[in-house]
Amino acid sequence: MTACPDYLKITLKPSGPHVSIDPHEPSFVQNPYAAYAALFEAGHPVFFWEEYGIWCLAGFDAVNTLFRDRRFGRQILHVASRDELGWPERPAHLQNFDDVERHSLLELEPPNHTRLRKLVNRAFVSRQVELLRPQITDLCNRLIDDFGDKTELLGDYATPLPLTTICRLLGVPVEAGQQLLDWSHAIVKMYVLDPSHEDELAADKASKDFADFLRHHIHQHKESPQDDLLSTLIAATEDGDRLTEDELISTIVVLLNAGHEATVHQLGNAVKTILESGVSPSKLFESDASTIATVEECLRHDAPLHMFTRYCLDDLTLEIDGASIDLKKGQQIGLLLGAANRDPRKFDAPGQFNPERSFQGNVSFGAGIHFCIGAPLARLELQIGLRTLFERFPDLALCEEPHYRDIFHFHGLDKVLISQTTKRYL
Repeated sequence: MTACPDYLKITLKPSGPHVSIDPHEPSFVQNPYAAYAALFEAGHPVFFWEEYGIWCLAGFDAVNTLFRDRRFGRQILHVASRDELGWPERPAHLQNFDDVERHSLLELEPPNHTRLRKLVNRAFVSRQVELLRPQITDLCNRLIDDFGDKTELLGDYATPLPLTTICRLLGVPVEAGQQLLDWSHAIVKMYVLDPSHEDELAADKASKDFADFLRHHIHQHKESPQDDLLSTLIAATEDGDRLTEDELISTIVVLLNAGHEATVHQLGNAVKTILESGVSPSKLFESDASTIATVEECLRHDAPLHMFTRYCLDDLTLEIDGASIDLKKGQQIGLLLGAANRDPRKFDAPGQFNPERSFQGNVSFGAGIHFCIGAPLARLELQIGLRTLFERFPDLALCEEPHYRDIFHFHGLDKVLISQTTKRYL
């Protein structure tokens, strides 16, 4: 029997269950899984989240299905006007942010998404990403060589690993990494519930500065092509078509942001999960197969992204997971990835960390046409990053209990202080 958290309020209405959870409630931020478990036990995998004002899906199969349902999309303004939807005009102070978002792979729908994805996809197929293995392994070891007896894992390892990798892959200066991080963090704040005016201004400025930075490097690469992803994207063609400069900028912003943000927090979450599980790391990483299984279970057990939204592209009644929801064109629906990965109907003992599960699926990278294009790279970084860390530090331990940041969508830790008494040198 799962105890219902005090902060969780469920009201049964004719339209279906309405749920109240303050996404900033500290107990929820630190452990959203208690709320998910209570909702599953109460039989409410589909509910209206009052604070967000949207219907949400928590079930694994339902989330997987809706990711692929073409009646829903990341965009709505390609099939409806702001007037039709009753939306106000976008504020002028978000012009630069909107310019970057306009051609984002995360937001586009077919046919524009199909065209852009084809041009970008060839650089991220698994066989191309696998060629990065020696570089990533070397980087992991060099970062670990600089560890002291106590280390803050996020700043000293989890952040520079994917950030350096994506900078090198794209062909932008690694030395600009901190500036790229600052821009990325400012932009990401736009994806939380009700960003402040100050956050909007900061995101708009970051978008402009980021775009100016990339425009400079695009021009450099056009004049002097290099053996990197940026030059590949500039030269890429599909039936004679090329990416415009604005499309290049939006694409690279997405790749840089998504190419490190989620991986940073998945690395931190995974180390916490492994060290708190009681399972011997030497067993988890004893082979390539066990390493892959461990990473997939980490992605399921404590994913860094907990909500993704979709727009309803027309008036319809959604019949899903035992519920019937009437939706209007332009309404959003929330896909709760963290909840779906803990669906007790799909996973036995979903709260238990168990890499030996018979079913190792997860929805942490999404599904359908918007499946994360960087998933092969993220998986490789996690496999190498975690295996190298625990092989070099067989007695790794947490110095203190880590705490999650107050950002529900992006479920990651503030810091991860680790210590070790034994360090294996190469």
